[in-house]
Amino acid sequence: MPSPKITRYVCSECGYTTTTKTGKCPSCSSWGTLIEQEAPPPVQQSADTPAVKVINALDVKAPPRIATGIGELDRVLGGGLVPGGVVLIGGQPGIGKSTLLLQAAGSVAKTYGLPVLYISGEESDAQVALRASRINVADGKLYLYSGANLDDALRNVDGGKFSFIVLDSVQAMTTGGDSGWPGTVTQVRAVAQRVVDTARQHMIPAVVIGHITKDGKIAGPMMLEHMVDTVLSFTGEGYSSYRMLRAVKNRYGSTDELGVFEMTESGLSPVADKSGLYWNRDDGAVAGVAMTIALEGSTPLAAEIQTLAARTIFQYPRRTSRGIELNRFQLLTAVIERRCGIATNNHDLYINVAGGLTLQDPSADLPSCAAIASALRNVPLAAGTCWLGEVGLAGEIRPVTRIDLRLKEAARLGFHTAVVSSREKVKFDGIKIVRVTHIDGALRGMVSST
Repeated sequence: MPSPKITRYVCSECGYTTTTKTGKCPSCSSWGTLIEQEAPPPVQQSADTPAVKVINALDVKAPPRIATGIGELDRVLGGGLVPGGVVLIGGQPGIGKSTLLLQAAGSVAKTYGLPVLYISGEESDAQVALRASRINVADGKLYLYSGANLDDALRNVDGGKFSFIVLDSVQAMTTGGDSGWPGTVTQVRAVAQRVVDTARQHMIPAVVIGHITKDGKIAGPMMLEHMVDTVLSFTGEGYSSYRMLRAVKNRYGSTDELGVFEMTESGLSPVADKSGLYWNRDDGAVAGVAMTIALEGSTPLAAEIQTLAARTIFQYPRRTSRGIELNRFQLLTAVIERRCGIATNNHDLYINVAGGLTLQDPSADLPSCAAIASALRNVPLAAGTCWLGEVGLAGEIRPVTRIDLRLKEAARLGFHTAVVSSREKVKFDGIKIVRVTHIDGALRGMVSST
């Protein structure tokens, strides 16, 4: 007797599964996101089913990674593409996702001499080929497939011919295993599962492009991000030619790395000196400006923190932050007023990290406090000084991670003084180390009343 069909409802936002149809998802509270699906029948196992063989972890040898030839991309991935691994990259339309992966595909084809398959569900073969010629990655080992049927495209892989797959994009493809239009929840999940199965079966890496919503999240069910091994976020401002690549999830490496590219006529070019993007190297001393060396993964970046203080007659002064979390900014303002005796309740305060950089590194606490105090007192900080330290609620200055790497970058950029925590045991030639214990002592010597 055949098993009865079981109907379930899956939330397209968070992947929550229930057997009850409701208008609101019980997990993420989103409205109208529960999509009906037919659950697969349970697997029946007999008593004589043989036991599954287990493998000793020490006997498993990791396959060598495949370098894409794009240093920034390889570093964010953790060293290159992993055979059998699937990468999902999302970003705004026109940000350069297709260009980046076409460059990677062409580079792998040229470097290793291995066939690479680029599947495009949104562009014709001629359009992809023209872009490949424009960015100079066209190669005899680079193969193109244009169409929305993923099953037809992957039949070429079943013979073991290709060593790398790029799919552009998961929302534009369909597979025969499920019904529905391209981009629907069932099709997106089925297409992603088909790519994952193919990559695992043939032990070849695959990269999938995903669209994003207006909120910046990858479109489709949250389950899509759970199915793949790595999720990359490709971002950039519309007025800038620079693009940022970060790992949101990475089973084979760190998620702290930052890759920076510049969009040019010949494609995306890695940026070697990233500090130059966020620091104008102006020698003129201006009140409310402090410098720090922040870390994005293993990359040190010179960050310029700017603060503006404007007197206000209103009872509730305004606090505006860009590049630093607003709650953190308000916390540091309270520490300055309580621990240093610097009144802030009669000023509107605005803080900004120059160049559009967003800082989550705790080392930005001390330079933020210095910039706030400098703006309130209208006294410039000493030129050529960088500030490195985390500030606690008691006003104490705490040490930061990888201080040696930060000081090395500071010396390279021409800083002659570094203000650090007294608990740092570092010694560094070529730069003067000023050790401070409390925020009051740090600001007293650097910012005085006019």
